[in-house]
Amino acid sequence: MTTYRPTLTAARHMISAGHYSAAHAGFQILEAGGNAIDAGVAAGIALGVLQTDRVNFAGVAPIMIYLADKGEVINIDGLGTWPKAASLEYFQKQHDGRMPPGILRTVMPAAPAAWIAALDRYGTMSFGEVAREATRLARDGFAMHGFMADYIADHEASYKRWAASAAVFLPNGRPPRVGEIFVQKELAASIQYMIDEEAAHKHKGRAAGLKAARDAFYKGDIAQKIARYHKDNEGWVTEADLAAYRVSFETPVRTSFHGVDVYACGPWSQGPMLPQALNLLAGFDLKAMGHNSAAYVHTLVEALKLSFADRHRYYGDPKFVKVPIDVLLSQEYAAERRKLIRADAASPGMPAPGRIPGFAPGKALPPPTPGQPNPPADTSYVCVVDRDGNAFSATPSDGSSAMPVIPGTGLCPSSRGSQSWTDPDLPAVMAPGKRPRLTPNPALAMKEGRLLMPFGSPGNDIQPQAMTQVFLNIVVFGMEPQAAVEAPRFATYSYPSSSEPHAYHPGRLNLESRFDKSVLDQLAKLGHQVASWEELDWRGGAVCAVRVNRDNGLLEGAADPRRPCYALGI
Repeated sequence: MTTYRPTLTAARHMISAGHYSAAHAGFQILEAGGNAIDAGVAAGIALGVLQTDRVNFAGVAPIMIYLADKGEVINIDGLGTWPKAASLEYFQKQHDGRMPPGILRTVMPAAPAAWIAALDRYGTMSFGEVAREATRLARDGFAMHGFMADYIADHEASYKRWAASAAVFLPNGRPPRVGEIFVQKELAASIQYMIDEEAAHKHKGRAAGLKAARDAFYKGDIAQKIARYHKDNEGWVTEADLAAYRVSFETPVRTSFHGVDVYACGPWSQGPMLPQALNLLAGFDLKAMGHNSAAYVHTLVEALKLSFADRHRYYGDPKFVKVPIDVLLSQEYAAERRKLIRADAASPGMPAPGRIPGFAPGKALPPPTPGQPNPPADTSYVCVVDRDGNAFSATPSDGSSAMPVIPGTGLCPSSRGSQSWTDPDLPAVMAPGKRPRLTPNPALAMKEGRLLMPFGSPGNDIQPQAMTQVFLNIVVFGMEPQAAVEAPRFATYSYPSSSEPHAYHPGRLNLESRFDKSVLDQLAKLGHQVASWEELDWRGGAVCAVRVNRDNGLLEGAADPRRPCYALGI
């Protein structure tokens, strides 16, 4: 397959990230002697500066880490909880179950705690060292890139709702233009404050310095400004909420497909969709169908619909709801669900969830949403493999157009509450102290006990779909990573969306323009509501990956040209 970019190879270390300057920030850390965790955190923090439209320094940052010396895979949730004062009844009575844009969607900002927790347990460098480049990019500015400029222009009215947001995102009273230097001085000052607090305590040791940086955010001036703004504007977040927040260290879920072990985030996110879909697809000869043939696309879409059905019915914060994850990921369950995939017809909407003893059947689905799917602002991604074989995979997120900038901070604390529901019969219903069901879900693959590949994507509900396709491109069809990432992509919208207002488009299937018309015609005859995307459409996700070549040990980096992703290695 002809590609727009080559698969990059490296003998020492490799990084791939959702923005080229973030990849460079992480690469500098690797060259300075940092490990994959140090570099991944540096790039992740930089993404919160370079893609502030879709990633916030005070947002979410789920992380997957592989430690080569221990052969261990660790998952950090990087996801905030609802404030103690949060009220389901408020949304039901005041907004008819909707969650309007604004601060009442706020959950605890988790990313700073996640980055620092990863550094503390598994990194080697200080917060100041890894955050230095991000701070410079915020303070001195960077050249505005087209992907971000287009988003801000499209959401100009949203930014105008709040004076502090307009001051940052509409400098000179208008959206920034491509090539103009975009500066975020208050954001730089917030990160610098954390760096300074760490430096003031470094004489007590590295751990004490990292704790001081964390406390600067969750107990210091930043926390006070966030809590004060919420108090003055009838929000729910308090200083006590912020001081009490901690990330969770989670056991990842996993499955095996064609001899490859795939690790994913747990059911507090949509992470289990990836192994569920692979379990279903393991019963088909996908290679014989032909890559991106009508039969292949149809089979993947129907498997994904079944996984979405189980996500809707069963996934939620396991600290609050019972999730039958062992059943959902069992081969026996997959074998029964696989029988529902018909070769001659598409399910007209999202299928019913699987029946599991002890669980009530799913509720009726909402009515279809008119018009075309309108994906929300979302997310970026970074993955790293270092010289010692450690790996880092993270999907930081949280946009800035639906949440006000907190004056004096440059921050939009996590609006991820928008991925909770207000229906008390659903497992992802909101509750004080509960985590929303998160869409960002980094993944990692192993083979025969050795690292194969960290990988992931932005894209809201498209994430598991893009990740599944790229994984199959590599494992089933033997593509090089860059070819696997660039291959024509498709996605179904036949499920209630994770994000408010939870739109539902039964049967909708979008395919990039490189698909042959005969494939689209065959899919339409099977009952899919076929629509086209442009070539390399950003809505199809933006997968980044670093594969360890088992034949020669080289690292192979891939970065999706659908967004400003780039890989660097040496």
